[in-house]
Amino acid sequence: MYTIVRKKELNPTVTQMEILSPLVARKAKPGQFIILRVDDEGERIPLTVAGTDPAEGTVKIIFQVVGATTEKLNHLNEGDALCDFVGPLGVATHTDGIKKVCIVGGGVGCAIAMPVAQEFHRLGAEVTSVIGFRNKDLVILEDEFKACSDRLFVMTDDGSYGTHGNVTAPLNEMLGGGETFDMIITIGPLIMMKFVVAAARPYNVPVTVSMNPIMIDGTGMCGGCRLTLLRDGKRVTKFACVDGPDFNGYEVDFDEAMSRGRMYAAFERHAYEETCNLLRKGKEEN
Repeated sequence: MYTIVRKKELNPTVTQMEILSPLVARKAKPGQFIILRVDDEGERIPLTVAGTDPAEGTVKIIFQVVGATTEKLNHLNEGDALCDFVGPLGVATHTDGIKKVCIVGGGVGCAIAMPVAQEFHRLGAEVTSVIGFRNKDLVILEDEFKACSDRLFVMTDDGSYGTHGNVTAPLNEMLGGGETFDMIITIGPLIMMKFVVAAARPYNVPVTVSMNPIMIDGTGMCGGCRLTLLRDGKRVTKFACVDGPDFNGYEVDFDEAMSRGRMYAAFERHAYEETCNLLRKGKEEN
């Protein structure tokens, strides 16, 4: 069993947990992920490793409550335990030879971007971070990004905090002003990553995107996490769980990825509402 050592609410829909899992804590690197099950009847869900403490043996995960399983997970508290916690999975973020990097995170994707920014900072790279949210109430991890960034831009869609605008605004300003980077790494909603790639394309700056499609087993066997890359004029199929989650942003077919991501939206909503009703009924009976 994998005990929840600490639990913290980052905003009304995003929660941070630290899970006791010594083996994963010793092995995991930025960019990798785990797959967990809340109980022995639960579905498997992938979550990116948001940090580790090898000495304590804990792994940090950050998740947004959007479906049935994350709702059940969010009802657990410190001292409770998860049924399964498997990892690390996937390929760690490439860092070799990168001396100047721009990290672009959106919403809960900032939880994935943060350990990547921290790793580049630890390696001595110059780190510029751009993080974006819909509004002030949804801002997370600002202090953590400040600590590992040489420059930090905080953007909100409605201007209620930081600077009014989306994450491509400072990116366009920097690139348009002649600044360049060894790599831009963007993590967040698919539509955001698509526009970050579009902003960088005229300047030929390499862009890495972190993909988080539907995933079941995490070993490449189920095929649920397949992505189409447009490479050398050909359509190439890759699997996010074993070939990623990081990919060359210029190669990803974002339109297909967004279409596939919407396939189970109605089912997910129904399962979420059903789970909420069951949890509410259980509380009332107790």
